[in-house]
Amino acid sequence: MMQTAHQYIDRDNGAVRTERLYGDRLIRLLYHEVRENAPLLFRMLTGARMSSVLGLINFDAPFAGGFTGNRRFLAECGVDLGECLQPPAFFDTPRKVFERQIRYWECRPMPLDLGAVVSPADARVLVGSFRENSLLFLKEKFFEFEEFLGRDKEKWLAAFDGGEFAIFRLTPDKYHYNHTPVAGVVADIYELAGGYHSCNPGAVVQAITPYSKNKRVVTVIDTDVPGGTGVGLVAMVEVVALMIGDIVQAYSAERYDTPQPVKPGMFLAKGAPKSLYRPGSSTDVLIFQEGRIRFAEDLVRNMHVTNAESRFSLGFGSPLVETDVRVRSLVGVAK
Repeated sequence: MMQTAHQYIDRDNGAVRTERLYGDRLIRLLYHEVRENAPLLFRMLTGARMSSVLGLINFDAPFAGGFTGNRRFLAECGVDLGECLQPPAFFDTPRKVFERQIRYWECRPMPLDLGAVVSPADARVLVGSFRENSLLFLKEKFFEFEEFLGRDKEKWLAAFDGGEFAIFRLTPDKYHYNHTPVAGVVADIYELAGGYHSCNPGAVVQAITPYSKNKRVVTVIDTDVPGGTGVGLVAMVEVVALMIGDIVQAYSAERYDTPQPVKPGMFLAKGAPKSLYRPGSSTDVLIFQEGRIRFAEDLVRNMHVTNAESRFSLGFGSPLVETDVRVRSLVGVAK
């Protein structure tokens, strides 16, 4: 497939922006030439060991040129040092940049509506539905529903059958903490083994349901509880990607002060840090029960604009454009 530029919508002003795709040439080589002509090599390169090695090479080496290289890298990534808890001198490797902590309680405001569902990450989002009669129906390209949640998880497969979903793609420059999109009690949390496929849009449309093939953590949250968001069951799926070494569960109800593993029975406050991706690009997917959420109108409208050049549009054969959103910003409301 011929690769094009990849554009998205800036939520703040509706402008069309062109994404800087990190390592795009390498991704094209890996997902076209290598995948088609050397499948064994492709499986090795998208496996856990090679992904970890690539991450070490790319993210743990000190910046060339010391402080000057540090500032140059931060500027190229568009990192706002004014948001960070740590001083500029702290960021002497790319890993520290990607694992940065921010004053989210000041710079990422959250809607006051108790029924609001918020973004789990600074990311680019698409929304969709599993129902063929829905205007948001998307064929299974990003993931295959049963494989994605786990074929032996009959209880959750039945609960989310025919529901809606939102896909949040974190680019390498983004803040890499995931936050809770809803308030509620953890009904289940489990890990599914898999590979480390890239989340580059070109790789996604060329691979077959890549998010279903990657290692991921599924957290099911019951929001129909006292103090909950009231949007039914919500599955939050954290998906690793190329050069992502791990997903560290580190929920803290108050800023970053008391990180702890997420366990069944735990109440999660909305908008709090839940986990941290190790460096690279990665993806969060939220899955909702049928008829329990109404997505924000601008997210739905932006998906179908025709003046933006999206690689997802090429993969699906119709306009499919992401919107850039901030963590804790509005995604939808409980019906």
